[in-house]
Amino acid sequence: MTPKFVDRYLRVVAPRSPLWYALPLRLIVGYGFMAHGYAKLTRGPEMFAQLLAAMGTPAPTVLAWATVAVELLGGLAVLVGYAIPLASLPMAVVMLVAIFTVHLPYGFSAIKLQSVTAAGAHFGEPGYETNLLYLAALAALVLGGEGPLSITGWLRRRLADRR
Repeated sequence: MTPKFVDRYLRVVAPRSPLWYALPLRLIVGYGFMAHGYAKLTRGPEMFAQLLAAMGTPAPTVLAWATVAVELLGGLAVLVGYAIPLASLPMAVVMLVAIFTVHLPYGFSAIKLQSVTAAGAHFGEPGYETNLLYLAALAALVLGGEGPLSITGWLRRRLADRR
């Protein structure tokens, strides 16, 4: 015999579609990647290529443009819910490269409060926490599906209607 509050909770929560989790994940991951890609594009991919060259990356200009393309196009694909398993692979590579080449030396935490002055809070270099959150969200979308209000779902319904 289960307590009444557990029965009430299960009646309210259980009927909900488990796929709705995907919508907020798609919106924030898609927007986040696109915002980072857009920032690199507006500052000039050459600036990002200079950073990559300083880190000793081979073909920095090619990789800078590839990163911008992955962030913009992959972010858009995730945002609208289209080809997420395919788009997630290069997006995951970008996150893993960022972890191992930039964020790892700074530890886990994405927020490191160093001091607070009259000018405001001052933070240190971010760790790899946010990158891991992006990777976890991409994995959840690949494993659980794109959810409702997605291009893939719309295409599936159109194909089913034609049969």
